[in-house]
Amino acid sequence: MTASGAAAAWTPRLEWSRGLLELDAPRVMGVLNVTPDSFSDGGRYLDPGYAVEHAHAMVEEGAAIIDVGGESTRPGAKAVAADEEIDRVLPVVKRLVKELKVPVSVDTGKAEVIKAVTDAGASLINDVYALRMPGALDAVAAADCAICLMHMQGEPRTMQSDPRYDNVVEEVCEFLEGRADGAQPRLAAAPAGVAGSGLSDHGGTFA
Repeated sequence: MTASGAAAAWTPRLEWSRGLLELDAPRVMGVLNVTPDSFSDGGRYLDPGYAVEHAHAMVEEGAAIIDVGGESTRPGAKAVAADEEIDRVLPVVKRLVKELKVPVSVDTGKAEVIKAVTDAGASLINDVYALRMPGALDAVAAADCAICLMHMQGEPRTMQSDPRYDNVVEEVCEFLEGRADGAQPRLAAAPAGVAGSGLSDHGGTFA
């Protein structure tokens, strides 16, 4: 099979502890923010019991992944210390891993949080910093988890200050290709659903 044929035949998938989630079609990720200041639900699910109940409801409504966030990444959001983020997400992750029949993801870029939640059974790290924070790549490489690489200019506090692109699609693809290529030698499988460095060839397919 030619390289182009192999690329065409490759199908993104998420392997997790209880099975395999095919990503050959769009899947719904249910976002569960256990924060006081996130976009639409900040403050609603700070209580772990309410958070878990809402996660079950999202799965019943069709969510294929539940993504737990303990630090808001909305424009202008303030940074949260790793220990506070862990205190917010860990009780929820522990219960969801036991109770849900879908993969549990955690939205974080901090190495300490990555280690804590993957030790608890999280299957996916959804990182808006794309493994640029200190120790994040090492933490993911040491864990049995998948990684979703995201893009932003700067950080949440500054990303809307003066964003500039000459060609937004091309520049975002180049950034993600670079991050995937840089992470690939350390990881067991291609991160973020990217077959090698073929993000542009595959239309920007993400896990």
